[in-house]
Amino acid sequence: MTSASSASAPSTSASSAGCSGVDAVRVELFAPIASFRDPMVPGLTRCLPVPPPSCLRGMLAAASGAPAEAVALGYSAWAAGSGVDAQTYHPIASNGSNPSIRGRVRAIKGGMTLRDRPFLAHLTVTLWIPMPDGERLASALRRPVWGLRLGRSEDLVHVRSTTQVRLHPAEEAHVGHALAPVGGHRAGTAITVRMAERISSDRLVTTYGNYLWSAEPIGRVPVVGALRDGDQAVWLDHPPQQPR
Repeated sequence: MTSASSASAPSTSASSAGCSGVDAVRVELFAPIASFRDPMVPGLTRCLPVPPPSCLRGMLAAASGAPAEAVALGYSAWAAGSGVDAQTYHPIASNGSNPSIRGRVRAIKGGMTLRDRPFLAHLTVTLWIPMPDGERLASALRRPVWGLRLGRSEDLVHVRSTTQVRLHPAEEAHVGHALAPVGGHRAGTAITVRMAERISSDRLVTTYGNYLWSAEPIGRVPVVGALRDGDQAVWLDHPPQQPR
């Protein structure tokens, strides 16, 4: 059972950048198919429009081989399309009455069932990871310890490029599909998406945060607490304290 601790907004700030900026690595990712179940809608397989921060940090941990990667990161994400998949579920009965045989269970009540599973198609994700973690994880992404996936175990992700950049403090920037904290900008097309920021190692506690995101790219607007890569706005999300 997963319990959620409250979090009104993710912890992001550009104040520590000062006037000189922040050295970081920009990572370009691509996933042909990806699906991120919305935990705010229990009992239904609603798909989030972007990967949650916890998913991205989990992918980075798979690359490095570490139990977790509690690193600061900023990101932008959008998908070229979407669809609905028919997925077969094989839940295992806790009392052993319907055991799994070769990964399958019998189609009885509470057993094998077919459900619709929404997915995103041609998902593009851009990550910004500050140094020194950026350099370390860029190296890990080139030669990952475990397979790189986003969402389901079959949703493989490809690393298109890793580039060292310098992020500068910004008062106005091009937002595009970047994720921002609530109050990070006032673009009218943005919606608030509540997503998991971090999950405890025993998976019993999940910490959530609220983010602004727009399906339509947002142009150059005033921003709060942001950095910029060229003219692209970046909000660095610092992970919450490890759930206990």
